[in-house]
Amino acid sequence: MTSTNLADIRLDYGLRGLSPEDCHADPLIQLQAWLNEALSASVQEATAMNLATVSPEGRPSSRIVLLKGVDDGQLCFFTNYLSRKGQELAESPFAAVTFFWPELERQIRVEGRIAPLSASASDQYFASRPYASRIGAWASAQSQPLTHPDALRTREQSLREQYPIDVPRPPHWGGYGLTPDRLEFWQGRPSRLHDRVLYLPDGKGHWQRSRLQP
Repeated sequence: MTSTNLADIRLDYGLRGLSPEDCHADPLIQLQAWLNEALSASVQEATAMNLATVSPEGRPSSRIVLLKGVDDGQLCFFTNYLSRKGQELAESPFAAVTFFWPELERQIRVEGRIAPLSASASDQYFASRPYASRIGAWASAQSQPLTHPDALRTREQSLREQYPIDVPRPPHWGGYGLTPDRLEFWQGRPSRLHDRVLYLPDGKGHWQRSRLQP
């Protein structure tokens, strides 16, 4: 068996550069532009973002969720409100998300306050989901112990019989919107001298762009 030395694994980036002048004055427009490029480039799971939350004890946790919209100044995603992330967000309504698109040598980091979306917004998105996904939202008590896989399948079958066509949105399931107060756009560069552009509110309803050292 060949042993790989992890310390020797590295890539040298150099597709393109990035400066504050290259970036739109509105960071969410810049984010949407980069997201569109990732989608056009057929980046796998381009909407996947690492969501980091923190417990009341200050213990961080993270997982991958899917971005489902950039609306009204918010990054929107949907999940079970009773999951670990939902419980942590209820206690500490701040979070950070990270997009990473290695094919484009790009990363976006976003931090801000999170709040649940309206019931109507959650209803609208839930109704657009495939039937099996809507049943799954009812079947899974997300983040709770599972005694046996058969128990989950039995509950799923029971719910299919209960809701053969129309599946209402569970009260414990819905959307969140993250309103950013800090965004960073990262473009890989040679010799690890990466380009980093930071957006911060200027206190006057606009954003200030600056360059960070790599």
